[in-house]
Amino acid sequence: DVTVPLLKNIRKDAPQAQCTMRATGVSTNLIVNRDVPPFDNPKVRRALALTLDRKAFVDILSEGQSTLGGAMLAPPDGVWGLPPEKLKTIAGYGDVEKSREQARELMKQAGYGPDNRLKIKVSTRNIAPFRDPATILIDHLKQIYVDGELEIIDTAVYYNRVFKKDYVVALNLTGSAVDDPDVTFFEGYACGSLRNYNNYCDPEMTKLFEAQSRETDQKKRLKMVWEIDAKLQEDIARPIISNGRAAGCWQPHVKGVTIHTNSIYNGWRFEDVWLER
Repeated sequence: DVTVPLLKNIRKDAPQAQCTMRATGVSTNLIVNRDVPPFDNPKVRRALALTLDRKAFVDILSEGQSTLGGAMLAPPDGVWGLPPEKLKTIAGYGDVEKSREQARELMKQAGYGPDNRLKIKVSTRNIAPFRDPATILIDHLKQIYVDGELEIIDTAVYYNRVFKKDYVVALNLTGSAVDDPDVTFFEGYACGSLRNYNNYCDPEMTKLFEAQSRETDQKKRLKMVWEIDAKLQEDIARPIISNGRAAGCWQPHVKGVTIHTNSIYNGWRFEDVWLER
């Protein structure tokens, strides 16, 4: 998981290294505890999603390498992700300033404003891929009368806290085992799933997950997946900020390396790797 800035350093300090940049299948996303006031109010949840400047995240953190998308991995890396023309029609993916105006109005309707700012803790895991975007998120929240205090949580404790819903707002990263709707939808958004960290639960959506899984016509299934993904974003189920990309690097004497594309989970056994020394 070599970041873009680190990749530049490697190419400078170890020019002989062989590197490849690829999609990780990991999304940076916002999770909100829907059971805790004021986030049980859908207007407040929607305001949080509308204040996100996704391009700023991508430009700052990955120097433009990461991609914008929904729940499914964005094309061209992903097979099922929403195309750019459809993504732009979803709330929060278009004009940032216009979206923030809408967000501020929603916050005012919920009783917040310049003289009554909402103070919250923004929780995240204590490693750089989580901390860095969390810092940017706090800056974006300020634009809609929300003052966030960064809460850094050790990895051994972070997931336990998330599973128990012991958080209010958190900056999270979610990896998918493979670029397939059955993995992403059922793990991340189905009622009762352990990886459905923020308790989004809509039985009708779960029926749609099952319907797309049964569809054997690839074109029809793709259209169904796009419709589901767009609705998840409109429902503020788990606002996706970006889809990550990272590099893998190895020395020339390391042979037989194949870095898995579109997932961080499935390429670590290295049965065919050997050293030419």
